[in-house]
Amino acid sequence: MLSEKPSSSQSSVLLRGNSAPDFTLKTTPDQTVSLKDFRGRPVILAFYPADFSPVCGDEMTLYNEILPEFQQFGAEIVGISVDGVWCHLAFSKDRNLHFPLLSDFEPKGEIARKYGVYRNKDGICERALFVIDKDGIIYWSYVSPIGVNPGADGLLKALESISNTSKQSEQKQSQQKEVDGIKGIREGERVKIT
Repeated sequence: MLSEKPSSSQSSVLLRGNSAPDFTLKTTPDQTVSLKDFRGRPVILAFYPADFSPVCGDEMTLYNEILPEFQQFGAEIVGISVDGVWCHLAFSKDRNLHFPLLSDFEPKGEIARKYGVYRNKDGICERALFVIDKDGIIYWSYVSPIGVNPGADGLLKALESISNTSKQSEQKQSQQKEVDGIKGIREGERVKIT
């Protein structure tokens, strides 16, 4: 299964097949990143509770270490939390991260709410992962227990599945063009014969 069922307390989490809500968030005090910037390639949204927390630090460091594996699938990753851009910059520098961290700071948690992963009682994001396909559709989603690093296996399986689906679609299109070409030749020959 490519979307994990949310628990009853997370009933509004967006699942596979939904259009991913677009957003524009700050990555530095004067730079923004939009979901639409990634159209045409898969993107991973890694929502996490807070910079500098032990589990979040381990999770983001893991994704940084396997960034080349994501890139083999043509995918990009962004981290999203309600921390401010200055905190993100310090955290990114401390962990030597090579992917953007986006600030869902003001209005606080607005994008996390759209994805159904904002913890109202705590004022932070859930630890949640989304794989968005090249057309902006959620292909896979997962909400991890807040104190558990979800790892990357689910992300890599989803990216591999997207890649295989894309290859199969390209093969079918190629085969259809071949069939259409053969039909065209046959129809052309018939015209010449008659």
